Amino acid sequence: MTNYKKTLISALVVLGCAGAASAQSNTNSPYTRYGFGRLEDQSFGNSKAMGGIGYALRDGSHINPTNPASYTAVDSLTFLFDIGMSLQNTNFTEGAIKTNAKNASFDYIAMQFRLWERMAMTAGFLPFSSVGYNFYKTQDLPTQNTNADSGITQATTFYGDGGLHQVFAGIGFKVLKNLSVGVNASYLYGDISHQTTAQFSNSADQSIVSNSISINTYKLDFGLQYTQKINKTDNLTVGLVYNMGHQMGSTVTKTIQVTDNSSYLNQQEDSYKDAFELPHMFGIGLTYVHGKNWTVGTDYTLQKWSKAKYDNGENYFNDRSKVSLGGEFTPNPLGRNYLKRIHYRAGLYYATPYTKTYTTNGFVDGGKEYGASLGFGLPLHLFQRRSVLNISGQYTHISPSISNMLSENRFQINIGLTFNERWFM
Repeated sequence: MTNYKKTLISALVVLGCAGAASAQSNTNSPYTRYGFGRLEDQSFGNSKAMGGIGYALRDGSHINPTNPASYTAVDSLTFLFDIGMSLQNTNFTEGAIKTNAKNASFDYIAMQFRLWERMAMTAGFLPFSSVGYNFYKTQDLPTQNTNADSGITQATTFYGDGGLHQVFAGIGFKVLKNLSVGVNASYLYGDISHQTTAQFSNSADQSIVSNSISINTYKLDFGLQYTQKINKTDNLTVGLVYNMGHQMGSTVTKTIQVTDNSSYLNQQEDSYKDAFELPHMFGIGLTYVHGKNWTVGTDYTLQKWSKAKYDNGENYFNDRSKVSLGGEFTPNPLGRNYLKRIHYRAGLYYATPYTKTYTTNGFVDGGKEYGASLGFGLPLHLFQRRSVLNISGQYTHISPSISNMLSENRFQINIGLTFNERWFM
């Protein structure tokens, strides 16, 4: 088979997987009713096992889209292909009520290679956010102008799905021997649907309020990495990233329907454009590497959501902060003992919510997020020693800001496959 045909087949596989991923939701959380839903981790398999750190990671055997300056770490003969998926189980608790949900998703796909001596390129697909919820509540309505029970019950169903996705291409350029810069240019797209249906016990009438959001815009991420050699085996890397906030190309359609036995009694529809903004994002990371055995690092992220416009109305967002800490240990990467060639990884992270949640007392902050991860990088002998199967388990706890609100406990298994091949092999 010619190299041209192989390239064409690979491109079709990438497009097919990206299309399949954009058609699914990987969450059942009621918290995704607000904003753009749950913001997805932008890291790949090895980084997910280390608490999501990546701003200062420089590893030529793995793709790191978190900081495009890292692309220059790949050597001239290497072609990287990375693909990942996840399985998750979530337990929800609100007072005495408990429920469970299971999800699976295709997470990412990317390839990386060097263009010339000082420049490398990466292209791929990543999720940006996920929306998925389906729940209902009932309440007894009081008599008008009094607090007496009217005997009428209102049942309200809340449903939403969709999400935002990004197809990206990035360039890393080595300015100096120990200084690299880079940029990711992404096409950000997706559809999000919210629907609220209200029914009353004394009538066949029901009202349906629908809110559909369609987004097509661009996203630019800039990165820098500087590495300082400490001694013959140790070095320290500092990473900086910046995402440029701007107005998003979007279309919003809001519909209100009142029906009686499935016949329309009244319908109102309103549509408008360019109602949303992406926030400015700043990130800094520090990584310490000891030979080929130890890597430890930490990241800090700040997203200025409080300054971003949402739906042309009042902003119910908070600035979001995230702190991550993680590391990797490989006893002997070149040894004969297989267990000593395994990459052992672990990490922790903490993140504040970017959305506010509506309650009977008005809007309050959403849940704070605590996470821990543990994983392994397993060398694959069937292909070659450089290819790795990345497996990690991640536990996440979402703690509500006030008592009796919904809490989440999520366990997620991440599976990533990194093909590390020589060019033309």
